[in-house]
Amino acid sequence: MSEWKAKRFWKTASVADAPGGFTVELDGRSVKTPAKALLVVPSHALAARIAEEWDAQGEVVDPLSMPYTRSANAAIDKVTHQHGEVAQLLADYGDADLLCYRAEGPDSLIARQKAAWDPILDWAAEVLEARLTPVTGVIHRPQSPDVLAGLSARVHAMDAFTLTAFHDLVGMSGSLILGFAALYDHKPAAEIWQLSRVDELWQAEQWGDDDEALELAAKKESDFLHAKSFHDLASRPSD
Repeated sequence: MSEWKAKRFWKTASVADAPGGFTVELDGRSVKTPAKALLVVPSHALAARIAEEWDAQGEVVDPLSMPYTRSANAAIDKVTHQHGEVAQLLADYGDADLLCYRAEGPDSLIARQKAAWDPILDWAAEVLEARLTPVTGVIHRPQSPDVLAGLSARVHAMDAFTLTAFHDLVGMSGSLILGFAALYDHKPAAEIWQLSRVDELWQAEQWGDDDEALELAAKKESDFLHAKSFHDLASRPSD
């Protein structure tokens, strides 16, 4: 038996004003989230991108081709109602940040990690007022409680749409600091993504590429870059 799929029922998608922001209308009917909430986003730019996704649908609706719609749904239906839990989940990355756990050897990898990651930690110390301390090896060593509290406060202060983007920036990179670096435009998002892959790229140079690993990395990179784009659109001032 074939799976039921939603069919296109509208001719045009458009942006409309809504309480608290902007919504998308399909032939004048407002789009709802899967939880039946009105889809309201904070900027006209994000609403316009979502409208483009709906306009681009063929006869059968493909949710996988609508990443901005899906991210907005997540912000409204999930993150808004679980804000504290999501924020704490991400803040906890600070106590075991990827950038702080350094290889014991060989010297070439040690040098590469230092060259790639020390400048980002210096940036965090200056801009975020959070000096995280690198350690050698994989055994957990706690960071300063005061530093972690400061980082946590920044995460908890994010609105639902920013936190939705931040979830993937941190989760895909494995680093709270790299997530902040992307959010704050410290470097282009593509460069920040590469900083998260120092270890993997070094391993590939030694042993060759693995097709499955490359496919997984490409998917994570796509999600990381989308999260940055989603944040930028959501935070763009509306005329």
